[in-house]
Amino acid sequence: MKVGIIGAGTMGAGIAQVAAQNEHITFVYDLKTEVLNSAQERLKATMVKLVAKGKFTEESSVALQQRIHWTDKLEDLKDCNIVIEAIVENLDVKQSVFKSLEDIVSDTCILASNTSSLSLTSIASACKNSTRVLGVHFFNPAPIMKLVEIIPALQTNEAIVKQTKELIDAWGKVTVIAKDTPGFIVNKVARPFYSEAIKMFEEGIGSPELIDWTLTNDNPGFRMGPFTLTDLIGHDVNYKVTETVWKSFYYDPRYKPSFSQKRLVEANWLGRKTQRGFFTYPKAQVDFTPTAEMNDILREIKDRVVYMLINEAADTLFLNIASRDDIDKAMKYGVNYPKGLLEWADEKGIQNCVDYLDGLHKRFGDDRYRCSPLLREMAAANKKFY
Repeated sequence: MKVGIIGAGTMGAGIAQVAAQNEHITFVYDLKTEVLNSAQERLKATMVKLVAKGKFTEESSVALQQRIHWTDKLEDLKDCNIVIEAIVENLDVKQSVFKSLEDIVSDTCILASNTSSLSLTSIASACKNSTRVLGVHFFNPAPIMKLVEIIPALQTNEAIVKQTKELIDAWGKVTVIAKDTPGFIVNKVARPFYSEAIKMFEEGIGSPELIDWTLTNDNPGFRMGPFTLTDLIGHDVNYKVTETVWKSFYYDPRYKPSFSQKRLVEANWLGRKTQRGFFTYPKAQVDFTPTAEMNDILREIKDRVVYMLINEAADTLFLNIASRDDIDKAMKYGVNYPKGLLEWADEKGIQNCVDYLDGLHKRFGDDRYRCSPLLREMAAANKKFY
């Protein structure tokens, strides 16, 4: 099988590495030769490190790199069995690329987009044969992160979904199926991790340092705090996804972006890549020694983030965006949460979840805190997710 990748940026090059590791002849297309050259050099450097760590032999490293062909001619993808697009998050650009691609590849070639938030149905609508278009959303860095969200468009043939899932499973990835809704699973469910943390910072409850420390030092703790994570992702990217999800859900207050993050984008303080975001880099190590007087603050930080995440996961299940198991798998393997959120809800008690969310709704009078109908129904029936 031959695999085509459109876009030689970080995601495209990473997906190409995954395909080549699985012994597929892989063609990576990009308009800019300097981007292709840069991606090729990054891959060489990566493979040197992996050989040094014993992950690859020198021979297998060379073989992997030889399986990847870098090209600035879209026509070189003509014999590919699947093409995965990983370019700028712009619907018009993606539609244009898919239109051009459809005239080049065979009728049986699968056309996939790595979009993180755009409508697959809209992307597919640009094609004459929209039944072979779907989303295949990898997470960064693609060679390391296990999760891949597979998102059928409204038009996608079920056989294409099955064929694509079998291929990505064979690459050693953990696949989940998501309905074509804004943010799919991970980028929808994860919104409160960022937004509630930023809201508490804006309210003066805690500094970014304190909030990150609290959430990573809990038991179980998150692998990375929300402020460190948004700095790593880049505020231009994270804010854009938040804004896209908010607008796509008809301005639902649950997804409303924050002025604090908008100002960072306006200042071009985008996080690590500009050496400044919520933190200044190199980042100073901060260690807190909690006092008894801080207990209520620390508890509020933990509870507000976790209960809001649980509520979002429950609502994702309520709206049939994904199955119970796929929602929990997505959050564990896509963003390294310490456990599945629906599993977490059972541990905390469904009635406790409802009571806490109702308390927030009463306190703030903000519809972002409305409790998912599913949680309320389950509490009334004394049910659990598992």
